[in-house]
Amino acid sequence: MVQLNSSIKNEPAAGEPYRVMIVDDSAVIRGFLNRWLEAEPDIEVVALANNGVTALREFQRFRPEIVILDIEMPEMDGMTALPKLIALDKDVQIIMASTLTRRNANVSLQALAKGAADYIAKPESTRISGDKDIFQQGLTAKIRALGGTRRARRRPGEKPALAAVSATSSARRKPISSLATKKPFALRADAPTLVPNVIAIGSSTGGPQALFKLFEDLKGKTSLPILITQHMPATFTAILAEHINKIYDKDVAEAKDGDKVVPNRVYVAPGEFHMTVAKQGNDVFIRLTQDPPENFCRPSVEPMLRSLQSVYNNRVLTVILTGMGQDGLNGCKELADTGAVVLGQDEETSVVWGMPGAVANAGICNAVLPLNKIAQAMERAIMGRPS
Repeated sequence: MVQLNSSIKNEPAAGEPYRVMIVDDSAVIRGFLNRWLEAEPDIEVVALANNGVTALREFQRFRPEIVILDIEMPEMDGMTALPKLIALDKDVQIIMASTLTRRNANVSLQALAKGAADYIAKPESTRISGDKDIFQQGLTAKIRALGGTRRARRRPGEKPALAAVSATSSARRKPISSLATKKPFALRADAPTLVPNVIAIGSSTGGPQALFKLFEDLKGKTSLPILITQHMPATFTAILAEHINKIYDKDVAEAKDGDKVVPNRVYVAPGEFHMTVAKQGNDVFIRLTQDPPENFCRPSVEPMLRSLQSVYNNRVLTVILTGMGQDGLNGCKELADTGAVVLGQDEETSVVWGMPGAVANAGICNAVLPLNKIAQAMERAIMGRPS
């Protein structure tokens, strides 16, 4: 165990760097992460730990705001340590880190359901140099977004800092000394009455947790086909579909190219592919592409929304859930211009109010709601009477 900063205050002042603890049994991984993060002017690594037992002890000494938590460790693994860390600080933001395997993807989603804020697929040590830029940029973006959210919760009235949109963004954030006061946003004045024929959902950071809750609430409320674009790597999206399938009362699966879009079916965009739709005769089919990332994301919400508008015109019900950046904003604007319904998750229930905040602040939402109210609003829109 390496002790770093021994003069940590209980709560950082506005403008101070985000405080991070790295928990991983690999000295190589700890070393790389420490060097990468310490190179960022607004991030400070305050503690390193090689297992959950040490992490709990050091957490109480250094009070980090963000914890990068490995899953597989001796003495106490990440899943065991997770609820114990949250018990010490309910606002701590925990990023689960694991190698990209099916088992670890499954465990990571279980961790999200138990209170972790996000996850990241770490590169293997033998490939670490080749994956460095993507991994480092993705991790720093998550730290900034989650750190901003945590500070806003601790200091009501401050707006969470919005981070770079994804793992491939190279934008550097300015110091966080200028957190803005939360501003009101306007809702659309029109009240569309056209019944939608398809539902589109976009999400990113915090999305899996939000999707689990949403589909639990949505049971029995619709038979419409639903398309989901969640920012996730390959392997994770297949596991996400399996988890939702256990919750929802309709068939849920990772989309395949050529799938026919039919009622009572949910399609999850696979990692590394944009999911779009195309009409052939009277039928609509899924089309998967590896076109360049949009908003630094693949899958991206934008191609999905553009294609849905081209096929269904204004009969698309769009829901934007928690996530970094503003992926989906342009597609939502175009759909709103046609009279389609757009719903956004509110700031209080979002892990990061980036994507839903972008559509809310653009004034194109019919409603901006807590997560537990969204399914009801969707049902009203499906019945042709959104409020």
